[in-house]
Amino acid sequence: MSATSSKPSQPETTPSLDSIQIKRILQAALLTSPEPLPIGELRKLFDQEFGTSILTKLLEEMRQQWKNSGVELVKVASGWRFQTQAEIQPYLDRLSPPKTPRYSRAVLETLAIVAYRQPVTRGDIEEIRGVSVSSSVLKTLTARGWIETVGHRNVPGKPALFATTPHFLDDLNLCTLEELPPLEEMKSLIVTSDQNQELPLSETETEADTASR
Repeated sequence: MSATSSKPSQPETTPSLDSIQIKRILQAALLTSPEPLPIGELRKLFDQEFGTSILTKLLEEMRQQWKNSGVELVKVASGWRFQTQAEIQPYLDRLSPPKTPRYSRAVLETLAIVAYRQPVTRGDIEEIRGVSVSSSVLKTLTARGWIETVGHRNVPGKPALFATTPHFLDDLNLCTLEELPPLEEMKSLIVTSDQNQELPLSETETEADTASR
């Protein structure tokens, strides 16, 4: 009598899953993921058995089902994620008060220029702002994950070209750059934060920014 080889147990084949089971799997993956998950990643949960249109339809149904709960399912640039409803967040902040970074006028102006004029070089930013841009400003935005180098302009010196990242859109709960608010709203944000100088700026940037006011 030949010995039978034992095989590791496998999950049920995806065709046996109904929509409720699929949603439970999607929900578990999204609730436990620290980052948004794109459809391409979510399809791996089902060994690519279900197409983009099917999963998108189910995700939209889930979005409606969670609409009146304390968390919501949203689609951002990097994919789908669960997040706290805006009106609930102030209560959660009482448990662990957030330390929200406050950015200087120089940082916000630079971010606005990159967002609306991208791709741009450091020289482009300085020409628009009318003052020099310190390395600390660009490093701050890069470290925050809001801008990145996407290439180099084909001119002498080949200066780096900066553009915003998907993470920047994720933080604003946006999917595309076309969804950015009007520039005037961005300007209002900059004016509101005009007094915020908690991030260290170089002496050159601080003096130039002060002189331009």
